Amino acid sequence: QLQASGGGLVQPGGSLRLSCAASGRPFPTMSLAWFRQAPGKEREFVSGLSWVDGSAYLGNSVKGRFTISRDNAGYTVFLQMNSLKPEDAATYYCAARQGPEVPTTRYRYPFWGQGTQVTVSS
Repeated sequence: QLQASGGGLVQPGGSLRLSCAASGRPFPTMSLAWFRQAPGKEREFVSGLSWVDGSAYLGNSVKGRFTISRDNAGYTVFLQMNSLKPEDAATYYCAARQGPEVPTTRYRYPFWGQGTQVTVSS
């Protein structure tokens, strides 16, 4: 089970930190990722992390602004979002899959949490 939290309303240029906690029976070799979906748009890969070695990946649109990290003890992944732009506004979803790869396509992730809304507006 994946539980996402941390969304909210922020002004352009502001920051938010999203959390995704994996509970139940997390896979030791799993990968966790964040996707986002704005109204009328496809679900887009934002960032992902391989639990095996901590390898982290970022989508092109968020490089230099977002950072993904993890809490090893609790199977929690964090997405630190800085310098937020209006185009970052979306529902953010965390997803998980078994295996160390971090695909950027949503269809490779069988497990999804509920979304958390991020609104960027002045």
